[in-house]
Amino acid sequence: MKILMLPWLAHGHMSPFLELAKRLAKKNFHIYLCSTTVNLSSIKNQITGKYSDSIEPVELQLPCLPDLPPHYHTTNGLPPHLMTTLKTAYEMSAPNFSNILTTLHPDLVMYDFNQPWAAEIASSQNIPAVQFLPFGASMTAFGLYMIKYPGKELPYPEIYIRDYEIVKVRSRDARVNDVSDGQRFLQGLDLSCKILLVKSFKEIEERFMDFLSVASGKKVVPVGPLVQDISLGDIQDEEMEIINWLDQKENASVVFVSFGSEYFLTEDERSEIARGLELSNVNFIWVIRFPFGGKITVEKALPEGFLERVGDRGKFVDGWAPQARILKHANTGAFLSHCGWSSMMESMKFGVPMIALPMHIDQPLNARLIEAVGVGLEPLRDEKGNLQSEEIAKVIRKVLVEESGKNVRRKAKELSEQMGMRGDKEEIDNLVEEVVQLCQKNNGCC
Repeated sequence: MKILMLPWLAHGHMSPFLELAKRLAKKNFHIYLCSTTVNLSSIKNQITGKYSDSIEPVELQLPCLPDLPPHYHTTNGLPPHLMTTLKTAYEMSAPNFSNILTTLHPDLVMYDFNQPWAAEIASSQNIPAVQFLPFGASMTAFGLYMIKYPGKELPYPEIYIRDYEIVKVRSRDARVNDVSDGQRFLQGLDLSCKILLVKSFKEIEERFMDFLSVASGKKVVPVGPLVQDISLGDIQDEEMEIINWLDQKENASVVFVSFGSEYFLTEDERSEIARGLELSNVNFIWVIRFPFGGKITVEKALPEGFLERVGDRGKFVDGWAPQARILKHANTGAFLSHCGWSSMMESMKFGVPMIALPMHIDQPLNARLIEAVGVGLEPLRDEKGNLQSEEIAKVIRKVLVEESGKNVRRKAKELSEQMGMRGDKEEIDNLVEEVVQLCQKNNGCC
């Protein structure tokens, strides 16, 4: 059976689709992974070897708009003011996507968040289409509830957003033109054929999946955490320096600091985090990234004298680090994270408790879920949402070393053990059964 996958043009979406493709490839599915040239190039080395015959990249041509050359056909390095332009260009590629479906005629299309046009095109060609949400059921349920029942409180009080986070959301929504993200969101859910796929597992989100199923009228099918498999044999030369540094530290003594591939800290945020790490007096690895065209040296990006004061207890990585391998290392004891969904799944998989510093989009809700599940804590901010170094330091020490944080450390290990024992075989087997039934019984009309 042939499945065509169409992820959104971001690494945080490409990666879960690719991991799902790998698991389905092992079940004898042929996967067409459809995206722009620049996005496909970023994963090319992951679909060679044993996946070269079963995962096939398919290039989707976006229109050449004046402000959007091909190297901007991705969110990675995209100037923020061009995000709406990228969404517009993506929707304008619909005729090209239609031609791809006509040529390949897959048995099923899996499309991403905010892509109802893809489902409509598939349906017009009698191809069933299902939505795969590469983030949590809690975030999806929250968004659906806010749209369907405005002004009413969600019946899950532990999942909420704060006032300063609401201001950010409204500011972002004000920049959306034509059809709003909320409308696309509802259309995408509605057009999914009988089922919704969610990158999650029941141990942490079962009740949100149940609510989402009732509210959407679809069967919610979790596909597991989809954490990338790593082995010692895969270590690259540029990773060895980091691993060697980690090897020299004590067990569970290092906090890993990273904010994902597409969020760049402001100068104030860097300063508060730096001071928090300094005050905590613990070992740390900090991945520091800068926007394209705005790169400065790590020394200039951090407070004066900071590097000298922390000395060898700090390891700084410019741009990219082997996150999963660092989290899996026995000497990594905590993860100071922006709470991107994939980062959360990796941290849970490897039993590393989290210090939650959410920045935007779904991350605040993810941070609340982390605390509700009991595998992390979120430092307090001021009333405007600004980071506070003293609070960061206090939570780092609590999660990593102090007796008061032992329950968080214990819960993180327990959840990791549960995930390790069960794997994602059950979810993938259930998914395969749902997909086969859908394709055999359905002629594209849901």
